[in-house]
Parts: sequence; C-alpha cells; structure tokens
Amino acid sequence: MTAARSSAYEKLRSRAAERIEDRKLDVELDAAGVRQAIAEIVEEYQATAHRGINEPLRDPGDMEHRVWLAVAGFGPLTEMFENPHIEEIFIEGPRISFIDDSGRLQAHVVATTEAELRQVIDRLLAGTNRRLDSSNSIEQAHVLGGTARLTAVVPPVSARLSATLRKYTVAEETLGSMVELGSISPTAAAFLWATAQANTSILYSGATGAGKTTLMSAWLRAVPGDQCIRIVEEVRELHIPLPPHSSYYEASPITLQGDRRFTLRDLVKVCLAQRVDLLCVGEVRGAEAFELTRAVNAGCGFACTVHSNSARDALSALVNAAIMAGENVTEQIVRRVFAGSIDFVVHLDRDMRLVEDADHGLRRQVREILAVAPSLASDDFTTEPLFVRPSLGEPMRWTGSYPPEDLVRRIDRSLPAGASVKRILHGDWSPDL
Repeated sequence: MTAARSSAYEKLRSRAAERIEDRKLDVELDAAGVRQAIAEIVEEYQATAHRGINEPLRDPGDMEHRVWLAVAGFGPLTEMFENPHIEEIFIEGPRISFIDDSGRLQAHVVATTEAELRQVIDRLLAGTNRRLDSSNSIEQAHVLGGTARLTAVVPPVSARLSATLRKYTVAEETLGSMVELGSISPTAAAFLWATAQANTSILYSGATGAGKTTLMSAWLRAVPGDQCIRIVEEVRELHIPLPPHSSYYEASPITLQGDRRFTLRDLVKVCLAQRVDLLCVGEVRGAEAFELTRAVNAGCGFACTVHSNSARDALSALVNAAIMAGENVTEQIVRRVFAGSIDFVVHLDRDMRLVEDADHGLRRQVREILAVAPSLASDDFTTEPLFVRPSLGEPMRWTGSYPPEDLVRRIDRSLPAGASVKRILHGDWSPDL
C-alpha cells in the first residue's frame, strides 16, 4: 500500500465520518444512506483527481468498501474478526499481524493508522463498562458479543497502542472431542472423566495458547449436574452450560481511581463463603492464589489454569503467586497446604509449525498428567507421573503408576458400579465421553 493510497483512504474516511454526522445518518438504521454518502465522497475525490488535484484511485469500488468497513464495522479488522481461521490478532501502532489455525504468524498488509486502530479498540470496548485512557492504560474485556478477549495497552504504559485479541474456541469441546483432535489419549481422557466425578483439585498448566482453558472447559462439562460449581474470572472466557444452582462471577472493571471494586481475590472469598462443591478460577496470576489455600478448609475441589513450562513448575508458580498476596505466611506453609490439597497437574504444550499429516497445523496436546501426594517435607512437592508424552506428536502413554491409594478410593466411590480408577488405567472400562 503506497503512501498516496494510504493518504487517500485517511482523507475519505475522515470526510465520510463528517458527512454522516452532518446528515445525521444512523449506520444501523440507514445503511443505504450511509453507502450513498460514501459513494458520493469517492466520486467527488475522483473528480478532483481528474483535475490533477489528487492521485486517482485505481479501484474506487474497493475504496468504497474499505471506507464502509471503517464507518460501519471495525475498519481493517472487520474481515479478520469474521474469518474463522484467524485465532489471534496483534496490533502494534499501525501494524497488524495475526496467527491462523496453521499456527503461522503473518502480517496483515492494509491501509490503516494507529489513530484508526485506536478508534476500533474504543468501539470494541463501548458497552463493556470498561475504558482505556491515560489514567487507565491497561484494560481487558470480552468483546464481539463475548466471542473474543481483548487486552489493550496504551501510553504512558506503552510507547504506542499495543493490543491482542484472542478468539474463543472452547465453546463446544468435550473430553471425547479432545481425543478426536489428538490432544489427549482415550485412556487419559477417561481418567480425567473419573476425576471430574469426585471433588478433586486439578491445575491445568502450559504456555499461552497451549489449550489450558479448552481442556479445563471440557473437563468441567464432565462434572455431574448435581454439583454446585462457581467459576470466577477476571475476564470471562469460559462459556459452558452450568447446573441451575451454579454461577459465573467476573471481576469489576477498573474504576476512575484506578482500582477494582471487586477483584478476583474478592470473588474467590465470596465463593468459599457459599455452598460450593467445585471452585474454578479461570486463570491464577496473583493474590487470588492465596485464597485457594482456604479451599482446603472449605472441603471443596478446585480447578484453575496457570502459566508454566512444566507440570512441576506449575506447582511452584501457584505457591509463588500465593506468597505475593503478602499475608505473612511462609513459603513452606503454603507449599504444604497445596501439597495436601492439589490432586493432579495436567500440563499442555503446543508447537508453531505446520503438521503435514494433520487437518490443523497448530498442534496442542497434553504432555503430562502428574499425581500430587501429600508430603511431610516442606521444601518440595512429591509427585508421580501418571501419563507422559515424550514430545509433541508422539503417543501419550500410561506410566503404570497409580495415584495415592486414598485418592483412588475417593474417586472410586463416585464412579458407576463396575468402574474403578485401576480398571480405567488398564483400559478395562471406559465412559461414554
């Protein structure tokens, strides 16, 4: 896109906005009138170009379409939002890039400016009760009707507009569909189904985009309908059917004073004050981790995601987050509490290369499932690998180990007649996933 064409687009976009405002046209109620106004502006521009005042447009129809998207949609991002193959969009100043379902990072070459993209971000945030300005330079919100999560940063925190929009793709996944996608083995999926029948506590760990939320969502779908589930998130990502006596809670937006009325930690406290069988925290990153130590005394199971490079690192990450709450509790005490309350860690990974023999290039798979055993030692966790995948693309195998015997008995009590953890691990019994 040449500088002249980009300049023409900016002029036409600005003139279109002015004319629409002058004529008091409603984009939603009078689309035909708006399109007519845009066509007139482009025609006027071409007329001046023929007199040598401007450089003529090579494709006036294409320019009309671009300006229409700018005033009636989300500008250069409109078609990207509608493209089901685009999973994540990145904005840095005037530059746009994206990751598609092949896992490739690509540049989106289109006429735009940082100012226009900032207007698009503000339009996305409109109606979310969240704002982005110099006094609140960082904001997150679910946008596009709840189908995507926006994270945006502006000056003075960043030197320019910096934003990421991730589309949600977890709505319909089940443990069975995760098996079909190759993310997890049938035996491991059956085992996770068994853990969902009891009040177990599970950490889902991995890098950004590894599929933690997707797998946790599939696991939550396997939880019995008579369980009371409370799901708390800073920005809601999980969209799954819940029993009538269960709830979603979302943290408050940032106020004009720069704080939140109700933080994620507050929401965890509220949940533990209620009758709850399973507490789910969408993503643990801060002081809310300390409140999870109280879930032990509440007698409920919990599930959450955490960023980490391995299953064991996830345990340390959770401990460190809890310590950051500043409750004057030692690391040894926090570690011992989590060692006695966390039952399993499920670690996922991804690779960013094309997979020639798969339908989807971006590969997301479970790498490891660990059992966590209560430990008398205060300086480390005692873990036992149950399932391992040496590297992405290789088969996932049961190691031959079992969870701690008391945990096995607890899960077995929640399973149908004839089913047991050991039968599932040996492949002698499997649920309908």
